[in-house]
Order: sequence, then structure tokens, then C-alpha cells
Amino acid sequence: MRLLLLALPFLSSAVVPPRSRVVVPPPPRPTPYQVLAAEYSRGADLGVLDAALASGDTTLQRLALRAYGRLERRDLADRVVPSLSSPTAAVRREAINALGQIGAPVPFPALLASERDPVVRAVLYETIGRNPISGGAAQGTDAPSAALLDALVAGLSATEAPARIGAARGLEALLRRTARRSPPPAAVTRALRQAFVTGGESEFRQLVLLALTAAGQRDSATVAIGLRDSSAQVRRLAVALGRQWVNDPSPLVRYQALRAAGTCVRATALLADRSQHVVLAAVDLLGEQRCDAERLDSLVRHGADWRVQGHALVALAAVDTVRARAALPPLAASTVWQARAWAATAAVRVHDDATRARLAQDVNPNVIINALGTREEAVRALRSSHAGLVLAGATWLKNDPELTAAVPAMIEALLRLSRGTKATVRDPRAALLNRLAEVADSTAAKKLEPLRRDPDPVIAAQAAQIMTAKLLRAVPPLTTRYLPAPFPAETTWMALRGATARIRLRDLGTIELELFADEAPVTVATFAALAQRGAFTGLTWHRIVPNFVVQGGSPGADEYDALTATFLRDEVGLVRHARGTLGISTRGRDTGDGQLFINLVDNMRLDHDYTVFGRITKGLDLMDRIQEGTVIDAITIRRATP
Repeated sequence: MRLLLLALPFLSSAVVPPRSRVVVPPPPRPTPYQVLAAEYSRGADLGVLDAALASGDTTLQRLALRAYGRLERRDLADRVVPSLSSPTAAVRREAINALGQIGAPVPFPALLASERDPVVRAVLYETIGRNPISGGAAQGTDAPSAALLDALVAGLSATEAPARIGAARGLEALLRRTARRSPPPAAVTRALRQAFVTGGESEFRQLVLLALTAAGQRDSATVAIGLRDSSAQVRRLAVALGRQWVNDPSPLVRYQALRAAGTCVRATALLADRSQHVVLAAVDLLGEQRCDAERLDSLVRHGADWRVQGHALVALAAVDTVRARAALPPLAASTVWQARAWAATAAVRVHDDATRARLAQDVNPNVIINALGTREEAVRALRSSHAGLVLAGATWLKNDPELTAAVPAMIEALLRLSRGTKATVRDPRAALLNRLAEVADSTAAKKLEPLRRDPDPVIAAQAAQIMTAKLLRAVPPLTTRYLPAPFPAETTWMALRGATARIRLRDLGTIELELFADEAPVTVATFAALAQRGAFTGLTWHRIVPNFVVQGGSPGADEYDALTATFLRDEVGLVRHARGTLGISTRGRDTGDGQLFINLVDNMRLDHDYTVFGRITKGLDLMDRIQEGTVIDAITIRRATP
């Protein structure tokens, strides 16, 4: 019987005619463009991604793995895991990063024991640190396992630079996330200090200092070494870690020193600094520390430009309200709206009600925002088409005792903003819905019916929730999934591969950058289309955060008025937010609004969360000179192919 059973498979195959076998053909190999389009569909076309993984083509495999990571769905992790054993290092690297982005468990002990490629090990180390599950944290705790901590510490002394930097990235991310609640063992901080003493690349040393900062380890010996470093970015972080004063050749360091250990004397000395970032920080500090009112008064009246005068006026308001009131009129009457916005802030602080009320009726919405002071002004703000001003009005009305009387105005504003709305007008509408949730009755709630079909599922869900509460019956949203703009045509993507851009800044010069069409195809295509139709022309840089970012490209010169009609989906990956790279501002996952930001320093904490779509190749010095109100005269795109 045993022999017969063993022979059955053979007998079976012998008697079945060959023509009756069912041969399943392999899925057709997709093109790179098809893989990118499948990624953009956010899970609607997983077959293309699976076919790319099965293709044997390492380029397609890497694109598919990156796509699975960007989907951020843990239920898809099983599709990624087999690629951990790929013979190609670049594929293994992308698989590990994808699992980290998904937030799925990764078999780190086994991979660290077997992996020899330093670039892959770097991503392993980083993923350990940035992912709670990957870090081996016990249930309900932030503390990583001792074994993985030991692995990260050991990685700090790796002979290959990529692995060493990856280990530092992992420790920095882990400590930034966990150190406040779960301080690291002393052995970890000792290893970090020793790694810094040993030295290495600027990126490595920055990461080590950031990890020590997260752990609260401010020993003077490490700081002293950092202050002598050849890299300005390292010295900047050493100043921040030690909260120590230095007079450094780099404006990055001088600014940091002023913020960390500035005094009235030091601030006064830096009023003549060649960097306006430093000058404005010095002016602000004179107000924060209640310094010389006479000096501030002089700066308001005779400062080099409206920026210095505006900062000085607000600083003076904190030191001497009488002088500030007297110095207020010229700036309040300025032809530059940003100057009037600074005057409005000062008028509120010194209780100059007449000036404040006049500025609350200014022609520029951003001036009005800073001047809002009464309920009537807040309700009037709701009539604006400026997203930031409507948001300011709705925010001002929070907890207002007469809020019920404003319900008709809020409903009108909400429906007006939602009529043919850009999906990117989320913030003011969400704020209006929050106010309505506080006081609306059933009659008002019924008027929210159109919002159940809003293109933004967040707004649709919020409206449905209010209707459910006020009507005392279940009212579901009818929009449950966000539908973005169509994926760019293949010819558009191909033409943008290798493309560059030029940003002409009024009175400064031109910045040149390369665009990352392969890393961020939708972002680059959107940026190029906006530039081509002149959407950026005449807009300004409105948000200036020295030693962090500058942000611009808003038609409302604020955080809330977007250039795009639909949100951009995130295209994150292994590209870093290094100094001189460009990203897209968001208000959460997949909510890019077309506004640009430039990284003024290496912003490691933005990695994996914000899209990087380009890098400055010429004009870093101009980037450092961008200030509030700097005008974008034009952005032009140079395609590599016609």
C-alpha cells in the first residue's frame, strides 16, 4: 500500500493529457509610470504593485516597495516582507524603510545578524528608532528592548559611514520620541558622548548632539568640543545644547547663541549684524528682556526698513507703552501692509483702541487678523473670502456669550466657502463647524446637509456628526474617501525627469534647483504646472523661522490660503530634509496645499513626514536672505526633454 501511494502522483501525472493542464501566465510587467500611478491610487490598484514585485526588475521592485510604504497600511506588510531577503541591497533597503513607514514589525535581530551592506544597515538602525513597534517596545510603554538599544549603540562605532550615521539617526529618533517618559540608560548617553568625541561626518555629529539634547544631557565637555567644530550646523546645535553664548562667524550660530543666551548688551551689539535674521532676533530680545526703551524707540523711527521698525514697535510695546503709542502712527499708516500688521499687533498690546479699530477695517485681511478686538469685527470677518481671516473670526468667537446670535453669519460663511470650494479650504470651515457644534439648533443643523457631500471627507464627517447630535438621529457622511486630482500624464512625468527650476526673488537674485520627479512625481508636476501658469508670480514668503524654514507661495500670504484646489498626497521616502531642500507644507497626512518651504538647516525631524521635491543647486546665500514679504517675481521650469 505504501508503494502504491507513493506512486500515485506519478501515475496521476502520466494519465492526464498534457493539453488539459492549466498554465497561469505571469502577470504582465508594469512600467515605472504604471507603478507610480498605482501608488497614487492609494490602494485601488494593488495588482500593479504585486506584479512589479514579481517582475524580477529591481527598479520596479523598489518603486513598488516605496509605494507600499507610502500607503501606510499595516495589512499590506505581508506583501513587503519577502523582499527582505532580496539579493539586491537597494531592494532590501526599500523594503525595510517601507515596513518602518507602515509601522509594521520587522525581524531586526535576524536582519542585523545577517545584513552586511552598510547602506541597508543604516536604514535598519533608523527604522528601529523611529518606529515604536520596530523598536521592540513592550506593550503600553515607550522603552525599547535592551537588545535593540545595544544594537544601536554598537552601530555608532561602525567602520562604514552610512551605518554609523544610520545608528545615530535611530538613536536620535528614538530618544526624541521616548526620552521624556523613559530616560535612556546611562550607558547609552555615555556612548553618544564618546561617539561625538571620536568624530565623523557633520551629519553624524549633528545627530549625536540632537540625541543628547533629547536625552537632556548637557555636559560641558561635549558642548566645548562642539563649539570648536568645523561645521556651523554642529556648532549651532552645540550652542543649543549648552545654552551657551558665542560670537561665531556663522549667522546660523550667532542667531542660535542670541536665542539661547542673549542679554541686553549682546542683543544691542548685534543690531548691526550683517544677517537680518540676527538683527531681527536682537530687536525681539530687547523687548523680551525689557531692555533700553530709548534704543527701541529710535529703531521704530529710524530703523533700516519696515521689518526692523515693526519688530521694534512690538518690542517697545512690551517695554514702554507710552513711547510705543507715540511711535505707532507712522507704521500704522505705512503703504506696506506687513508694516501695518505689525502696527496692529502693537496697537492691541498698548490698548490703543482707536488705532486698533481703524486697522480692523484695513484693506488687507492679514492686518485685520492682527487687529481683531470686538465681537462685531469677528462676525464681519466671516464675510471675507480670505481663509485666514475667516478662521480668525471663527476662532475669536469661541466661548463668546452671544455666539447664538452669530449662527446665521456662520452658516452663510460656511456654505459660501463650500460652494464650488477648493478641498484645501479646510481650516476655516472646520473652525466654523466647531462653533456651530457649540450652539446650533436643529434648524441650523439641517442647513449643513450639502456638506455631507463635501469633497473633503473630514468636513463631511464633521458636518454629519453635528447633524446627528442636533437632529437626534444617525446622519452619515456621504463623502467618505478623498478623491485627489488625476495622476499626471506619462508624457508630463517623462518631460520633468531631470528638470530644473529657477526662482527669481525681487531685489535678491535667482535661486536654481533640481527637481526630484522620480521621488515626488505628483508634487513636481503640480509645482511645475503652477509655475508655468504664473501662480507664484507676485506672491511672497510669509513665514520666516530662522534656523528652521522659510515658507511662501500662499495667495493670502498666510498658512491657510492654498494654491491648489485639491490636497497633494505625501510622497515621502529616503530623501532627507537637508539644508537647501524644498518641501510642501501640510496640515497632516496627504494635505499638501501647494505652499513651499525651504529648509534653512538640516531638519532631520521632518524626514518621513514631509515631501522633499527639490534641492537648491545655486543660491544658498540668497535663501538665507529671504525675509518676510520677499516677493517671488517668477518661477520658471527647464525641462530636460521637450
